[in-house]
Amino acid sequence: MDEVRFEQDLVRAMLRDQHPDLADLELRDVEGGWDNQQWRLGPELAVRLPRTERAPALLRTEQKWLPVLADRLPLPTPIPVRIGEPSPLFEHTWTIARWVHGDPADHAPVARLDAAEALANFLGALHVPAPADAPVNPTRGIPLAEVGDGVETWVEVIADHPEIEGAREVWRRALAAPAWRGVPLWLHGDLHPANVTVREGMLAGVIDFGELCAGDPATDLSAAWILLPAGATGRFFDAYGEADEATIARARGWAVLRALGLIHVGQNGRRGLPGGKPTWEPAGYATLERVLAAN
Repeated sequence: MDEVRFEQDLVRAMLRDQHPDLADLELRDVEGGWDNQQWRLGPELAVRLPRTERAPALLRTEQKWLPVLADRLPLPTPIPVRIGEPSPLFEHTWTIARWVHGDPADHAPVARLDAAEALANFLGALHVPAPADAPVNPTRGIPLAEVGDGVETWVEVIADHPEIEGAREVWRRALAAPAWRGVPLWLHGDLHPANVTVREGMLAGVIDFGELCAGDPATDLSAAWILLPAGATGRFFDAYGEADEATIARARGWAVLRALGLIHVGQNGRRGLPGGKPTWEPAGYATLERVLAAN
């Protein structure tokens, strides 16, 4: 993750090798990133290089499927415009994508209540039946019971939190809710503050589609608590319009799970551990607060 870093000279050489018409554009480092390291290329493009073992496969998913979906999505997305192939300079695929303007929400949180409709419209457009060959993700879009084995371990990251029993109760209700019985729907799969952009308090774009998959929409609907400000959840579900009580209960369970993950990664960052992201801890606690306020 952050301990694996590539230099601009490598990126410039790769551009000259495979996309020479873009090689002289300004290249700027971009902070953040998890599976991929990113640079801004000129005013409207980005270069993404995989830096974890799983990252090349995630990029291939994005390269194949995001262009199929992006035209109907009402928010800007990092549509791949060029694909870099493995070469003697770099052994994996890489991407040149459209730059999505705005600040990541872990640095500039969504503040406007009308972002509820923007997020609902985006997910409503995305959540359509997926084709039979859509990717399946082992940790997203699946029944919560299949990801629940480690939840008690995750709960330890908030062992001193006064609402820890409330978090456990939300999780129990989510597990007890009827499972998704509909056809698998397209999902973003990884909606959290570092994967959306914000401008002037408004949701401005959605990025990082490497976890794109098909399954239960509750995974994505957890974003109602993860991304939106307090007081926006009701507006979101009114605008989305397709979620029954069981789906909302599962979505709240997913939100608790993602909140614990954000807090854990944030705590690692605060302690200076590899892969930690200090800005994720407050985002995780804010998510937990919003989920528990719905009790």
